[in-house]
Amino acid sequence: MSHDHRHDAAKDDGPPSEHEILSRALQELLEEKGVLTAEQVRKRMELFEAEFPQRGSRVIAHAWANPAFRKRLLADGKAACAEWGLDLEADRLIAVENTPQVHNIIVCTLCSCYPRALLGMPPTWYKSENYRRRVVREPRAVLREFGTVIADDVSIRVHDSNADMRYVVVPMRPKATEGWDEEQLASILTRDTLVGVALPRV
Repeated sequence: MSHDHRHDAAKDDGPPSEHEILSRALQELLEEKGVLTAEQVRKRMELFEAEFPQRGSRVIAHAWANPAFRKRLLADGKAACAEWGLDLEADRLIAVENTPQVHNIIVCTLCSCYPRALLGMPPTWYKSENYRRRVVREPRAVLREFGTVIADDVSIRVHDSNADMRYVVVPMRPKATEGWDEEQLASILTRDTLVGVALPRV
């Protein structure tokens, strides 16, 4: 892909997107009208940061440990998450499973659609135009910038989220985790592994 200069996809924050500007303007208007307070917004953001990212890790760890749940998750991600009391914002959640032959990676090429109820707030790099544009065209190069090297004989599939449909990656379970309980398994599942830009490390 040719352009004058190349930024690291994992580090290029860029200016705020149109959606971020509109979101901030709406928040300020609601605060001005007394519908909510800045303190309520702050607490909600803290919840997203502290609790929500752990939800996805726990769900995927359970899928690793429980073949029946894994099958339900792959068949209907939203229904499987509902078993955990998770109300996802999109109509559908599609769980895509990494295999020795296929590696999956998630993007939203239009804005920043993201399974927030599972993973919390999307990171800045996920929302950046640089990532959204490049990961579709040169996914291996972008993954290398995250320190993730995928063998040439493994296919890479890029999944484009939208307002009605979100994705989550089910990574391959490392062999060294045999006998681990779900809490231990969840500890190696990060937001980045569930987006597909990183691999679980023991």
